[in-house]
Amino acid sequence: MSSREIVENAWKAFASHEADRIAAVFTEDAEWLAPPGNATAVALGGPAHLVGRTAIVQFLAEDFTKFFVSDVTVTFTGFHADGDRVVVEETMTATLANGNHYANDYCFVFELRDGLIRRVREYLDTARGHRMVFGEAAVTT
Repeated sequence: MSSREIVENAWKAFASHEADRIAAVFTEDAEWLAPPGNATAVALGGPAHLVGRTAIVQFLAEDFTKFFVSDVTVTFTGFHADGDRVVVEETMTATLANGNHYANDYCFVFELRDGLIRRVREYLDTARGHRMVFGEAAVTT
């Protein structure tokens, strides 16, 4: 299976929110690094840097669905693979637990090891995320 196919299948596992399916795509020592202070981590009172398969599975299988409660749609705009590294560009929209509409662009860099995800680096517009989650007053220039 190509690195691109591995990551495409991982997205299907993420969308299932099934802990066993999600766990199966990560190494035990996997890491997920999101920008410090991102709105999701702040709102959930959790870290922006998830360390270990268990923490990542907890977020994707349980915490994600408590925050992004309905109408979650991911539109992929790019998959770029080079060896054990895959870059994914996407737009995610959803309805938040507070009733607000969420729409943000993301770029993820997946690093694979032995056919599993070892590290994910997540990039997004954090100011935009804060505005949608906490309102305009939450972001100062």
